[in-house]
Amino acid sequence: MDTIALNSGGKETAAQAPEGKYGFYGRLTEAFPSQVIIDCTEVCNLACVHCPHPTFKLSEHYHARYLDPELNRKIVDEVRDFGKGCTQYIRYTAEGEPLIHPRGYEMIEYAVRNSGVFVTLTTNGTIMDERRTKRLLDAGVHMIDISIDAFTPETYAKIRVNGDLEVTRANVNRLLEWKRQTPTKVVVSFIEQPGNSREAEDFERYWTEQGADRVVIRRLHSAAGAVTSIAEQLRKEEHGTPRYPCLYPWERVLLNPRGAISFCPQDWVCGSKVADYRETTVHELWRSDFYRRLREAHLKNDFSRHSFCGNCPDWRQTRWPNEGLSYADLVVELGGVKTG
Repeated sequence: MDTIALNSGGKETAAQAPEGKYGFYGRLTEAFPSQVIIDCTEVCNLACVHCPHPTFKLSEHYHARYLDPELNRKIVDEVRDFGKGCTQYIRYTAEGEPLIHPRGYEMIEYAVRNSGVFVTLTTNGTIMDERRTKRLLDAGVHMIDISIDAFTPETYAKIRVNGDLEVTRANVNRLLEWKRQTPTKVVVSFIEQPGNSREAEDFERYWTEQGADRVVIRRLHSAAGAVTSIAEQLRKEEHGTPRYPCLYPWERVLLNPRGAISFCPQDWVCGSKVADYRETTVHELWRSDFYRRLREAHLKNDFSRHSFCGNCPDWRQTRWPNEGLSYADLVVELGGVKTG
């Protein structure tokens, strides 16, 4: 999921907390979330070393679920009815690979045709063959973000386990060629980590030359503590640093494959569930007592009733408006509508 900040060259910049300004301002609206994340499935075809999925797959939380398309329709319709002037984009992603969902293209197309907002897809690109690429472009998705994380096949094999860079690279190059005849934007991304950092410059240069609309170098995060080795390092780095509120309770909601609305896109342990979406609406939840108490906990730095947030070391990697270029700014830059 996204916690990024970029400078003009596509590289992430250091976090700078706003001076005492936390709450609804800029793109953040009290009426409705500015970002709606739709997690399509728990199923993945890779086992990336920086991702919790290999462990998640062995846990009690994993059941190889796929999101019910009717819930997708429901949330898209909510964005259409309540998100105008509030919601910047709907982002299709997954605790796995979104394009594995048997009705994924249909759900994305419904969002493009009916939501009235920018629609993006995050994928690993490994199964994006000619037929799937054509379906995506025909669906009219506004932006496709492909996570690759390596420049050489050897590094790719070590980081994106079970993947083949030659296959992925061919898929993405085909997409870049075909998208020239469409309004779809393509972003190629790279999570910088010890195993690939020496390849970042070559990666950025190559994909820029190939015609990507943006090449993003992301920083490593711990997925709310799920990747314990990264979490331990982040906690060491933050020792003694005053904590400021995480952006997410003011910015976004997530619909997961279980049919629940969650407040955190990094949640792999069902620790951020707000409610069963079959029984409520985002419009109701966003202004509910639950969200009011959650925001208050972040403002007061009191997580006695929110241990999931209290144990998360990734709060420093969220970006409040006007504090470094974020994913939301990237969407606006590539054609999305700015809110706030």
